[in-house]
Amino acid sequence: MKTQSKPEDVAAKRMLLIMPLLEDGLDHSMIVELKKKIAEQNGVSYRSVSRYLYAFKKSGFEGLKPRFSNTRNQSSLMENFDEIVDIAVELRRECPTRSVRDIIKIMELENLIEAGTLRRSTLQRHLHARGFGSKQMKIYTKKGSASRRFQKNHRCMLYQGDIKYGPYLPIGKNGAKKQVYLSAFIDDATRFVVSAKFYENQKVEIIEDTLRSAIMSYGKPDAIYVDNGKQYRSEWLKRACTRLGIKLLFAKPYHPEGKGKIEAFNRRVDSFLSEVALMNMTSLDELNHYLQLWISNHYHKTEHYGLGGISPETAFKTDSRPLKFIDMAACTEAFLHTDERLVDKTGCVSFAGKKYEAGLQLIGRKVEVRYDPSWSHEVEIHHKDFEPFKAKELEIGENCGARASLPQQLAPVKADGSRFLEGLNKANITNRTKKDIAVVFRKNREVKENV
Repeated sequence: MKTQSKPEDVAAKRMLLIMPLLEDGLDHSMIVELKKKIAEQNGVSYRSVSRYLYAFKKSGFEGLKPRFSNTRNQSSLMENFDEIVDIAVELRRECPTRSVRDIIKIMELENLIEAGTLRRSTLQRHLHARGFGSKQMKIYTKKGSASRRFQKNHRCMLYQGDIKYGPYLPIGKNGAKKQVYLSAFIDDATRFVVSAKFYENQKVEIIEDTLRSAIMSYGKPDAIYVDNGKQYRSEWLKRACTRLGIKLLFAKPYHPEGKGKIEAFNRRVDSFLSEVALMNMTSLDELNHYLQLWISNHYHKTEHYGLGGISPETAFKTDSRPLKFIDMAACTEAFLHTDERLVDKTGCVSFAGKKYEAGLQLIGRKVEVRYDPSWSHEVEIHHKDFEPFKAKELEIGENCGARASLPQQLAPVKADGSRFLEGLNKANITNRTKKDIAVVFRKNREVKENV
C-alpha cells in the first residue's frame, strides 16, 4: 500500500519547480515562457505552476503545502486488498458490463473473500482509480469512434476556418433587412483570431478575403482545416493553397467535434451578438468595427482555459515559432481567379458586367482573364502569343466617336492604285493579242475556191 507524502516534502518539491520564476528582472513574457518550460519538463500543467507561484507569493512556503481532506480509514482494509482489486479488475475485463455487486458475489462464491467483508462502494472507488469504473467501461464499450482532443505545438501550424450566421441588418434594397455572415480563421495552437469579418453573402469570395487577410497579417500557415461546405470545396481554394504550399484539410462529415476550437469561438461570438442586439446598427462597416474592437480588447486578452490560463494574445506573441510571410506579388498571383473570354471588335472583353481594354491585336481571339474579385478596376490578360499584361476598365468619355489608332502591324498600307483593276486590265490585253494571231479557216476556203 502506498504511503502519502508528507506536506513538507510536497511543498519542497513545488518550491524547486518555481525557483526559476522568483529571479529578479523577469518581465511578463519571460515568466510565461519559463512556466511553459517548467510544465513541459516536469510533467505538470501550466495552470499548476501558476497556482504554486501564486500560493508562494501569497503565503510563502506554507502556501505550497497540500491541503488534505479527511482521508478514509485505510487500516480497515484486508491485508491482501491489492490482490483482491486485481481479481476484480480481471472480472470486469472479462465482462465490461458486470456490476460491482456481481463481482463481489463471484469472489464470495469462490471463497476469495468472506461474505460481507467487502463493501460495494469501497471496491467501486478502487476500480475507478484503476480506470475500470462503470462509467469508464461504458466509454470503452460504446460503439463508434472516439475523437481525441488535439492541439498543434506552435502558432501558424494550422488555421481553422468556418462561416457563422450573423444578425439581420437594413442593408437590402430600400433598407430591407438582410442577414449577414461571419467568416473567421483562428490559430489552432493559440486560439488567436487571425482574421474575422462579417459579409453580406456567403460566397467563395468571402473565404478568399478572410484567408488573404490572415496570411498578409500573420503569415502563411502550414495547413488550414475547414468543413465540407461548397465555399471550401471550390477549385479556386484548392489552386490557391497549392500555389502557396498550404495543405487543405477537411473535417470528417457529420463530426463537428473535429472543429471544436472554431466552434468554441463561434459560441463566444454569440455573447458579442447579444450585445449587438441592444444597438441599432445600420451598416456592415459599423458591425465590423465593433467586432474588431471586441476581438482585440476582450477576446484576445481574456484568459483561456484551454491555454492553461493565459490569453490568446499572450500565447500567440510568446510563441517561439517565427512567422512566415510571403511576397506580395506571389500572394496576389495565388489568389487570382481565372476565366475565358473572346475579345470583341473594339479590342475589349466583357467581364462581370464591365468592359476591359485588351487591345486591338487580340481582336477575335480567346484570352484567359485572371482577376481579383475584390479589385474590379483591372484584370490580367493572358494569351500564348503575348506577354501577360494588365487591362484596365474601359472609361467611356464624352466623345464616343473617338477611335483608338491601330497597332503598326495592323495599320493600312498606302497604295498607288488598284492592283485588282490593274490585274483585270492586264488579263484583258493578253486575251486580245491571242485573238489577233488566231487562224481564220473561212478565209482559207475562199482562197482555195478561186484557184
